[in-house]
Amino acid sequence: MNNFLETEIKFLPGVGPKRAEQLNKELKVYNFRDLLYYFPYRYVDRTKFYTISELDPEMQYVQIKGTITGYFYEGKGSSRRLIAEFSDITGTIRLIWFKGTRWIPDSYPAGKEYVIFGKPGVFNSLLNIIHPEIELAEKRESRLTSALEAQYSTTEQLRSNYITSRFISKIIGNLFQMINFRIPETLPEYIISEYNLIALHDALYNIHFPPNNLLLEKARYRLKFEELFYIQLNLLRYRIHRNKNTRGFVFSKVGDLFNNFYFNNLPFELTSAQKRVMKEIRKDLGSGRQMNRLLQGDVGSGKTLVALMAMLIAADNGYKSCIMAPTEILAYQHYRSVTRFTSGLGIKVLLLTGSTKKSERKQIEKFLMGEEPVILIGTHALIEEKVQFNRLGLAIIDEQHRFGVAQRAKLWEKSSEPPHVMVMTATPIPRTLAMTLYGDLDVSVINEMPPGRKPIKTMHFFDSERSKVFAFMRSQIKEGRQIYIVFPLITESEKLDYKNLDEGLEILSQAFPPPEYCISVLHGKMTSANKEISMKLFREGKAQIMVATTVIEVGVDIPNATVMVIESAERFGLSQLHQLRGRVGRGADQSYCILMSSEKLSKEAAARIETMVRTNDGFEIAEADLRLRGPGDIEGTQQSGIPFDLKISNLAKDGQLIEYVRNIAGKILENDPMLENNKNRVLLNELNRLFSRKYSWSNIS
Repeated sequence: MNNFLETEIKFLPGVGPKRAEQLNKELKVYNFRDLLYYFPYRYVDRTKFYTISELDPEMQYVQIKGTITGYFYEGKGSSRRLIAEFSDITGTIRLIWFKGTRWIPDSYPAGKEYVIFGKPGVFNSLLNIIHPEIELAEKRESRLTSALEAQYSTTEQLRSNYITSRFISKIIGNLFQMINFRIPETLPEYIISEYNLIALHDALYNIHFPPNNLLLEKARYRLKFEELFYIQLNLLRYRIHRNKNTRGFVFSKVGDLFNNFYFNNLPFELTSAQKRVMKEIRKDLGSGRQMNRLLQGDVGSGKTLVALMAMLIAADNGYKSCIMAPTEILAYQHYRSVTRFTSGLGIKVLLLTGSTKKSERKQIEKFLMGEEPVILIGTHALIEEKVQFNRLGLAIIDEQHRFGVAQRAKLWEKSSEPPHVMVMTATPIPRTLAMTLYGDLDVSVINEMPPGRKPIKTMHFFDSERSKVFAFMRSQIKEGRQIYIVFPLITESEKLDYKNLDEGLEILSQAFPPPEYCISVLHGKMTSANKEISMKLFREGKAQIMVATTVIEVGVDIPNATVMVIESAERFGLSQLHQLRGRVGRGADQSYCILMSSEKLSKEAAARIETMVRTNDGFEIAEADLRLRGPGDIEGTQQSGIPFDLKISNLAKDGQLIEYVRNIAGKILENDPMLENNKNRVLLNELNRLFSRKYSWSNIS
C-alpha cells in the first residue's frame, strides 16, 4: 500500500510526463503521497452566490452567476486588455483579462450563463473582476462535490501551463478514485483513540473535499497533531541518544584564570540572570556529557561576558576555545572585548578572519596545534580545512542563525572528540519556535540588562518631518554624542522606492557641513581596510555621524553613540529593527531610536513601527514578528535544521498544540526510549521514513 503512495506522479490519470516535470519543479510534488500532502491554503463556500448589486471592492473573493453580453478590447501595446460585459438581473460588471485574451471569447461565447469567481475591484472607476475563474453554469452544477471548495497555491509558471487550483483539485479527486484501500495509519491505535483523532484516510480526504466545517476542523487537527508530534518525537529522540552516547570533556575545576578574571577584571557585578546561566553552563561542563546549549539574550544583555567565562573554565582545564562570528566587524568587536577583559591574565587571544595575513595565519595555526590553552575568535575562516585544533574543548557560535547548519557542523568536527557547543543569539526566539527549531538543545535565557542602562526611547517621524530630526541630531552632537544613520540600500534602485545611502550622504553633507561636522561611511562593498578606517574615526569620536547600511546590525559597540536613525524603516523586519536599535543604549546616557518612513505605510509596516515605539522587550518583539510575518520569513529559519517544511501547521498560531504534542512525545520516550515496544513500531517506521533520507543535523547545534 505504501508502495502505491510512492508511485511517480506522472502515472496519475490527467498528469503525464510533461505536467509531472512541472509539478516536480514548481511544487516539489513527485509522487502520489506528495500530492495527498499538498494541502489547500484556504476554502471558498461555493454554495453562496452574490448578485452584482451586492458587490463591493472591499470584499474578498465572491461568486456570481449571469450572462456575458459581449466582448471588446481597450488599450494598446502591453496595456491592451480584453473586456467582457457580464450581467445579472441586478446590474452589470466588467470582466478583464490582460493575458490569454485570444482564446477566451471562443472558449466562453457570449449569450450563455456562467459562474464567475474572483475578487471585485475598481479599474478606471468601474467595478470589475480581473482574471476571474469562469465556468459554464450547467457544468458547475453537475461538478459540485463539496460545499467548501479547496484553493491550492500555484505559480505563474504552472498557471501559464493551465495547472490551476482547479486542476490540482481535479487530479487529487482522480487519485482518491484510484485508491481502493484505506490509507495506512501513521500513528499507533492507542494515540488515535486516547487523543480523539480521526483516521488518517478520513483526514486526508476531508482536508481536500470537506463536506462541512466540522469535518474540515477535525481533519486539520489530526494532520497538524501528527506533523508537530513527529518533529518533537525526532528532536527528543536525538536528545536522549546524544545524552546517552556523546560523552563530553569533563571540566572538573574552576581555576586561576576564571578566579582572577572574576575577582580582578570583571567590569561590573553580574546580573542575577547571568549568574543563573553560568550555573547552568558550569553544570554542563562538569557533567561528563557534551554540552549543547542555546544562549538567548537581548541586545546588550551581556552574552559575550558569559561566553568568555565559559572559555576561561575551558582554559583552566587545559582546553582551547573558539568563537565563530558571521562578520568581520562582529569578530573584531569580540576580539577587542575579550582582549580588554582578559588583560593581565596571561591567556593568548587570537583573531582569524579572511583578512588575516598569511604570516599571521601560520603563527595562529602553530598556536592552535600547541599544548597551551588559547581563545580563537574569527569568522567563517575558522572552518577552513587547514585550520586544525589540538584539544578544542568549547566551540561557541554567535548569531548562529546567520550560519548554515552544515557550516556549524564543520566547526563541531574540528576536534577528534566533540567539543562542548554553545550557540548564542541576540534575536530572542519565541518559545514555540525555539521548541521546534532547537528542541534538542538546552536553553538558557539572559532576561535582565546590566545595571545603569536606560531604556532606549523610540520615536517615529515621516520623511516630511526631517527638519525636526536634523535639529534633534544637532542638539545631541552639541552635547558631545554620536549618531548612526542606517539606509536599506547603498545606491538608488529602479525597483525599490527606498532611501539610499549615496543620496542620503549628499543631503547630510549639506545639512551637516565640514569642518564643523565629520561623517564616516560604512557599507558592505568597502574593503576591510576602509571599513576599519571608518570605524576607527567613529570609535575615536573624530566623526560625529556614521552613515551605514545594515552591516552595523551586529558587532558595533560605541557607548558614546546615543542616536540611531533608521531610514525607510518600513523596509525592515521587526527583528532587524530591534537589532539596529541595540547599537545605541550601550552607555549610561539616554539613547534614542528614530524610525523614518514615508507617509504611505502598509498595515503590516505600521504594526511593526507601532510595536517598536511601544516596547524594548526583545521577546515581545519576537512574538509580534512571528505573528506578523509567520515562521517562513523569520531570518534564518530555513537554515535552522527544521526536519521538514511544515505543510499544515503554523508556529505562530499552534503554540499550544506544539507544547501538547511535545509532552506526549516526551512521555512515550520516557517509557520506551528506543521505541522497541510492539505498540510503538508504527512510530519507529514513520520516523525512519520521514528522516532516514536526511542527514541528521540534530546532533549539531
